[in-house]
Amino acid sequence: MTRTLILTRHAKSSWDDPLLSDHDRPLNKRGRKSAPAIGHWLKENGWLPDEVISSTSTRTRETWDRMGLQAATISFTQDLYHASSDEMLAVLSTATGETVLMLGHNPGIAVFARQIVRKAPDHARFHDYPSCATTVIQFNTRDWTKMVWHSGHVQGFAIPRELLE
Repeated sequence: MTRTLILTRHAKSSWDDPLLSDHDRPLNKRGRKSAPAIGHWLKENGWLPDEVISSTSTRTRETWDRMGLQAATISFTQDLYHASSDEMLAVLSTATGETVLMLGHNPGIAVFARQIVRKAPDHARFHDYPSCATTVIQFNTRDWTKMVWHSGHVQGFAIPRELLE
């Protein structure tokens, strides 16, 4: 039995309103185009989540909404807002779905992505994990609580800029 993680950084956010808190920043025009592109890429490849765990920020919520996907279970947790890689692993250990989409922020998500996979994909942007970067990772386990570093096998990696070209 395997488990699949879809690891997505929020789409590009807006800095237009200096009075908004970081947590409350929405997506900008580019971000509003990027999220549906990633959602389409996931659908096209048959990588559909049955569970979503997301940061509570406005930009992660809007990214999920604009991806155009559905899931049986969707939860938003403050624990993913600017979480470290160790905090992200702890959140993932609470998952129950077979395919979990986790939405978070840099720098934690970039570190988490590098640490959770056995071998990084051959892509120049994987290590800095730009806005809306998404990796699909498969694990040989039945139980998210048994996750260990460097155990995932990358099934796919995409950034919106390449999908929208």
